[in-house]
Amino acid sequence: MLTNAGVNNMRVLFTADPEIPVPPRLYGGVQRLVDTILRGIQARGHQVGLVAHPESESPADAFYPWPGLDSQNRWDTVRNTFALQAAVRRFQPDVVHSFSRLLYMLPFMATSLPKIMSYGREPARRTVGWSAKLAGDSLIFTGCSQHISRDGAAAGGTWRTIYNFVELDTFQCQPTVAPDAPLVFLSRIERIKGAHTAIAAARKTGRRLLIAGNQVNSEEGQEYWRTEIAPHLGRDGIEYVGPVDDVQKNQLLGQAAAMIVPIEWEEPFGIVFTEALACGTPVISTPRGAVPEIVRHGVDGFIAADLDATCEAIARLSEINRVNCRQRVEDLFSAEAIVNQYEQLYREILAVPAAAAQVA
Repeated sequence: MLTNAGVNNMRVLFTADPEIPVPPRLYGGVQRLVDTILRGIQARGHQVGLVAHPESESPADAFYPWPGLDSQNRWDTVRNTFALQAAVRRFQPDVVHSFSRLLYMLPFMATSLPKIMSYGREPARRTVGWSAKLAGDSLIFTGCSQHISRDGAAAGGTWRTIYNFVELDTFQCQPTVAPDAPLVFLSRIERIKGAHTAIAAARKTGRRLLIAGNQVNSEEGQEYWRTEIAPHLGRDGIEYVGPVDDVQKNQLLGQAAAMIVPIEWEEPFGIVFTEALACGTPVISTPRGAVPEIVRHGVDGFIAADLDATCEAIARLSEINRVNCRQRVEDLFSAEAIVNQYEQLYREILAVPAAAAQVA
C-alpha cells in the first residue's frame, strides 16, 4: 500500500490504441480523450507515462512507442504486449490506465499492480470475465456510459461509469440562431448513424440540412452513399459539406437549429452529442445506447423513435433553451469533471491494501 505521500504524487502509465497518434491529427476520439486526461493528471502534479503510436506528441513525462500499429494483428499484439511489459518495468507506475487492448496487460494481470481498463465501446465479455478472475481487486473497469458499464458488469469484475467529455474551450455556446437556421447531421456517413432518416425528416418538414462527416470506404458504405445519400444532394436544401475539424465543427454546430443524428445502433456514448450541446445546439436522436443518458427529452433536445416522432421534434425546437444545453455539458461532461473522477479513482484503487507489484 502506498503512503499518503505516494497517493498524493502518483505515477500513472497510460496506453492508447496503436493506430492513431495521441493527440490525433483529425479523427480519433479515444486518442483525444487520452491526451486530455493525461494533461489533466499531469497538471495536478502527478508523473505520467504514455504508450502509444510512435508519432504521438502528447507531453508525457515518459513516452514508449508501440512497435506494432495494428491492434487486430496477432503478431503486433504479441509485440505490443511485451512492449507494455517493458514500459512498466522502466516507468514503475503506481497505476496502469489502459485505453487499448486488455490483452496487452496479460504479463502483469495477476500481479497486485493496480490496473484500470477503460471501455469506449462494447466490451468482449469473455475477455472481461477471465481478466476479472485473474486480476481480482487489482483491476477496475470503467465504461464511458451506464449502457457500457451494465453490459460489462454482466461478464464480471468491478465497474465504474465515467463519461467521455468535451473540451469546453473548443466550443462556444450560441444562445440564439436565425429563424431559418439549418439542421445539421454530423457523423460518419453510414447507415447506423441514420443520415438517410435525417434527410427524410428534413424533406418532410421543409428544413435545410447540412451533412458533415467522412464517407465510409467499404463496399457497403459506398453503396449506401450512392443509393441513399448522393441522390438527394443539391436538392430541397440538402447539402454535403465534407469532413470537418474542430474549428469548422464549432461554426457548423453553432449556426444549427439542431443536430439530428438518428442512430440505428447501440451507441456507446457519442461525443458529437455533447459537442453539439456545448454549442447550445439541441440534439435529436433515437432511444438507443447511451443517448438517453446524454439527452433529456424536451430539455436538451428530443429522443424520437421513428420518422414521425423526429418530424414532431423538429417542430418543437423553439421549446429548447440553448443556454441550458451548454450548462448540461459544463455540469456533467466537462474535461475538468471527468479528470477529477479519474484522479479520485486512482486514489481509491491505490488505497486498497496490497503488496508492491512485481512485474516479471
